[in-house]
Amino acid sequence: MARLAGTSTAVVSYVINNGPRPVAPATRERVLAAIKELGYRPDRVAQAMASRRTDLIGMIVPDARQPFFGEMAHAVEQAAAERGKMVLVGNSDYVAEREVHYLRAFLGMRVSGLILVSHALSDHAAAEIEAWDARVVLLHERPEAIDDVAVVTDDIGGAQLAARHLLEHGYPYVACMGGTEQTPAVGDPVSDHVEGWRRAMQEAGIPTEGRLFKAPYNRYDAYRVALELLSGPNRPPAVFCSTDDQAIGVLRAARELRIDVPGKLAVAGFDDVKEAALTDPPLTTIATDRSAMARAAVDLVLDDSLRVAGSRRERLRLFPSRLVVRQSCGCE
Repeated sequence: MARLAGTSTAVVSYVINNGPRPVAPATRERVLAAIKELGYRPDRVAQAMASRRTDLIGMIVPDARQPFFGEMAHAVEQAAAERGKMVLVGNSDYVAEREVHYLRAFLGMRVSGLILVSHALSDHAAAEIEAWDARVVLLHERPEAIDDVAVVTDDIGGAQLAARHLLEHGYPYVACMGGTEQTPAVGDPVSDHVEGWRRAMQEAGIPTEGRLFKAPYNRYDAYRVALELLSGPNRPPAVFCSTDDQAIGVLRAARELRIDVPGKLAVAGFDDVKEAALTDPPLTTIATDRSAMARAAVDLVLDDSLRVAGSRRERLRLFPSRLVVRQSCGCE
């Protein structure tokens, strides 16, 4: 190929690998023409062995079946494609052992970097990351087990917006559907959503005791919790759900129990998944800029120059949340 292009093998390598040294445009065109004529296809495995890096980014999420994580993984895939990378996705299913399994598998493949959505990173998983000296960006959650760059949204502020908006409709109080943890993890978005709800209630001088209900994050289990809550004697006038998936489960339970939403029950969620606009009634929720967050995570995991050193606060990329008003809260 070098002979056909009239150049050296080193220059051919620079063109194929897009570096590390620049190649004059005319020379690059000759090399590309030779590649086309010979039908050459680069051996990605050999390239990875030589560079000790692949064109792959590993991404671990708790459960891609949940709309929020599926949409986030898709946004990361699109952002990575813009940088010439591919994404491998593994589901931890909220199980620490599965998270460690995917960490080992992806890091063993010499991925260019790892984007980690970890509900509660175990010490074992943190040790794996440290042992491999992996390039890791935390996305959506920021567990304390490792101190790495994190890309998150303003979960507390967003939850305050949602709960405050419900209270402004004149409801005497707002119940909250949180997570299932006895002791909420630091940096867990759902814990922050509960904290935002609590702050909004306290601002209004309304007690929160007995008004926080535990529920799994998915709509199916949240639906079962909502059936019990809404059919009881102390049915709340309004519910803020920590995830849209939970809120969708609440809407389904209310429909089954013939409770008018928003006439007899107001509902708001968090995440603004695409389905939120299609529920009956359409769901009021908090939106996060997943596309911008995904691009930031990909940039950070690939570019050493963007990986900010310093304090934990400086290593946090915080994206704003915004209220999306639809009909489930009582707005027309």
